[in-house]
Amino acid sequence: MIQSVELRQRDIRGQDYLPADLPPLLKKIYLHRGVCSAAELERSVRHLLPFTTLKGLDKAVELLHKALINGQRIMVIGDFDVDGAASIALTVLALRSMGGHNVQHLVPNRFEDGYGLSPKVVEYSHVRGTQLILTVDNGISSHGGVECAHRYGIPVLITDHHLPGETLPEAEVIVNPNLNDCAFPSRTLAGVGVAFYVMMALRAHLRKLNWFDTKLAEPNLAELLDLVALGTVADLVPLDFNNRILVWQGINRIRANKCRPGIRALIEIANRDMSHLVANDLTFGIGPRLNAAGRLNDMSAGVALLLTEDIEHARMLALELNMLNQKRKEIEQNMQSEALSLFMKLTHQQTDLPLGLAFYHPTWHQGVIGILAARLKEYFYRPVIAFAPAGDGMLKGSGRSIPRLHLYNALEKLKRLYPGLISKFGGHAMAAGLLLKEVHFEEFRQRFAELMGQWLNKELLQHVIWSDGTLQPNDFNIQTAELLREAGPWGKSFPEPIFNGKFKLLRQILIGERHLKMVIEPLGGGPLLNGIAFNIDTGLWPDKSVQQIQLAFKLDINEFHGNRSLQLRIEHIWPLN
Repeated sequence: MIQSVELRQRDIRGQDYLPADLPPLLKKIYLHRGVCSAAELERSVRHLLPFTTLKGLDKAVELLHKALINGQRIMVIGDFDVDGAASIALTVLALRSMGGHNVQHLVPNRFEDGYGLSPKVVEYSHVRGTQLILTVDNGISSHGGVECAHRYGIPVLITDHHLPGETLPEAEVIVNPNLNDCAFPSRTLAGVGVAFYVMMALRAHLRKLNWFDTKLAEPNLAELLDLVALGTVADLVPLDFNNRILVWQGINRIRANKCRPGIRALIEIANRDMSHLVANDLTFGIGPRLNAAGRLNDMSAGVALLLTEDIEHARMLALELNMLNQKRKEIEQNMQSEALSLFMKLTHQQTDLPLGLAFYHPTWHQGVIGILAARLKEYFYRPVIAFAPAGDGMLKGSGRSIPRLHLYNALEKLKRLYPGLISKFGGHAMAAGLLLKEVHFEEFRQRFAELMGQWLNKELLQHVIWSDGTLQPNDFNIQTAELLREAGPWGKSFPEPIFNGKFKLLRQILIGERHLKMVIEPLGGGPLLNGIAFNIDTGLWPDKSVQQIQLAFKLDINEFHGNRSLQLRIEHIWPLN
């Protein structure tokens, strides 16, 4: 990384009303995250926010009920990422379990159809006899698609969680917690979370009508929480109180092997321990393999994996996705090398690095630019948007931001300031996508850098690692690691605990080309410890001249051939000599 990394200590946030018998280390960690009461630690489904305040649910339920009564063909249309695939699978399974005998699904192809409910996707739906379109994890910006559907007489129910623009599509119903007039207390639901709530509301409505009987048993929607957990964690939405319940319940179902065969197959091929699975495994082990289908090929394979009831079929599909993921990694590494080469040319042209970076290369793969933007954002620690050709003289961009910089708002500002510069955009605070003409790229790069120069300063560009403090020697054990592992789920806005400390560096060796394995000992005395730093800068490490270091680290459990041992997962290293 070219930027410095600063270590800061977290502060207590709020008054302590936590249970007195909570371990002191855990209490401190919760207070650092603003969790101050026992109620905020509840993880039972009965503490989920009720669906009653989610705007549009009553009308959505009426539409779906009518479709079920009349046996209408419902077309579920999702996004081509993990959240989209999980949303489709959950909705299709739930509707079928509630008597939907004519429920189909359609996943737009990233390269041929573009994002969301496009007119082209509506055309596909019409040809297949669709009588109701239900979008999941998309639709909030699909004005053209909704208009096209109405020309064919097809009503549209939009369920989404992305930020709405200045105007909304004229769909029959929109369910989105981020609508300005929606009173639902949590705006951080993933697309699959919104879909889950819609299905809960539909079941409650049907229950009142005595819909379920001996021929059609009332479904247990909790059986779909593994899909909710997968989509929520993979989409990197903030894990507020409500999302933590959803994720925790889903992870527990997976641990108990009560999950979809497709999720089980992905866990197997990722070589993860199902019985000790944590949110991190979904983020880095399961999600990328499923995502590879939508990035390089077609997410239909990913949806098929999540829908299948046959474990052998699931394993075959998981193997295909694993091979796609390996190919994705190779493409990404080549693109990253090209991006750094572009950066070197950029620095020769100007003395100061722009505070917002936009990269484009005519050979880049549009399915991988999101990952590339995320990697470059970490490398330069400033907002980055990567572009790839999208055909017909257009470029597709995917951006990633840093904390306290709202990327969606930045694109919205640019569209207002320079009409015609951006053809289309959407997304969130930390991630957004856009479409623009290739001839506009240089102007966009300049305007984006100018705006970031106005909105950002050196303090915001300082990469900070927030630490929960130091550990005592007797905290370095597998019991503490287990305690922290079970105290989650950890994720965005509820980060996994990070600690800092000073150590003697007794041994260091490079493994797998880019990972640094080390043996260390606390400077003040304590046990010998194993640590590993992934994707290390091999230009700096190993360094045999360094004998003392300060580390920012997480307590982890290394599992090998059935043996479990403590391991420090190292986030950053500062040499002390």
